[in-house]
Amino acid sequence: MGPCTPLLTLFLLSWLRPLQGQQHHLVEYMERRLAALEERLAQCQDQSSRHAAELRDFKNKMLPLLEVAEKEREALRTEADTISGRVDRLEREVDYLETQNPALPCVEVDEKVTGGPGIKGKGRRNEKYDMVTDCGYTISQVRSMKILKRFGGPAGLWTKDPMGPTEKIYVLDGTQNDTAFVFPRLRDFTLAMAARKASRIRVPFPWVGTGQLVYGGFLYYARRPPGGPGGGGELENTLQLIKFHLANRTVVDSSVFPAEGLIPPYGLTADTYIDLAADEEGLWAVYATREDDRHLCLAKLDPQTLDTEQQWDTPCPRENAEAAFVICGTLYVVYNTRPASRARIQCSFDASGTLTPERAALPYFPRRYGAHASLRYNPRERQLYAWDDGYQIVYKLEMRKKEEEV
Repeated sequence: MGPCTPLLTLFLLSWLRPLQGQQHHLVEYMERRLAALEERLAQCQDQSSRHAAELRDFKNKMLPLLEVAEKEREALRTEADTISGRVDRLEREVDYLETQNPALPCVEVDEKVTGGPGIKGKGRRNEKYDMVTDCGYTISQVRSMKILKRFGGPAGLWTKDPMGPTEKIYVLDGTQNDTAFVFPRLRDFTLAMAARKASRIRVPFPWVGTGQLVYGGFLYYARRPPGGPGGGGELENTLQLIKFHLANRTVVDSSVFPAEGLIPPYGLTADTYIDLAADEEGLWAVYATREDDRHLCLAKLDPQTLDTEQQWDTPCPRENAEAAFVICGTLYVVYNTRPASRARIQCSFDASGTLTPERAALPYFPRRYGAHASLRYNPRERQLYAWDDGYQIVYKLEMRKKEEEV
């Protein structure tokens, strides 16, 4: 070793002594920090143990309560099933009793029915109607109901053209509107996005109520002229019938309905003043006037000119009536209650006199949603197209000869 070795050794020793002092302080600092962490971990462990114990106690308390709640839920479910079964059985029994003991028909005799003075009109009044077809059927019962979908608002009309060659579906939503939806076929109407498949036809004057009718390629509807019902003026009590060509989209003819003092014919459908109907015999109108504000009137219309050919005062009350339709010259009026319940045909009037009220069937309609805003009979299919609180429904009818006993 050279003479520089002792000097290097001394230098290294003098340099390491401060480093050893710093390491000592660092070790003490780390020990203090670890001690603090251990204390905090111990506190966390104590808290976790306490929370676990509390959770265990809460679980032990809740398990019996959950078991009791589950038993009560099962008991309620069983009771609800039992009540539902009893209600269904009760409805079947009520239907059976009604078929065995039908309600009395609405037969009232007063001056209006027996030929007293009637409202002014162009056609003959209260004369027997001479059938132009060999149609001699009446309703036996409502055989089935099919709910297709929900489209539009609570009031409206949907129908087919009973004289048309196509399967087009016409939908008129609302009681005051000017745009009709036309669907190519029933399947297109039932799609989820049905409105996209529809074409739109706009009429020049908005319709009023739900009494419109599609017949022979034309849309027949009632228009409230300026000063019509509810509007004041000289035409306060009149409505104008419009005949609109669906293909050409033009008004072919119009006529003021020849009845004064028009009021809504149906006590439960306040927006409709004239309800147009079609059957095997042609075009009809159901209406009411202030002259006899208790009963409905029926008129036979000429579909070509809109002239009134004949008129009748019927014994069917306006009170609690919600809709009506005509089959083989017989008017059938459907009644309900203001809190919507099961509708029933409770009055009929045969213009030809073949079917007496005592021999007419008075069937109930199946349960549904609310009240009928409109009913349209299709003589080709023998079905009713109904609008019920925004739902579109098809009723299949079972028919019998008018001469057959009920």
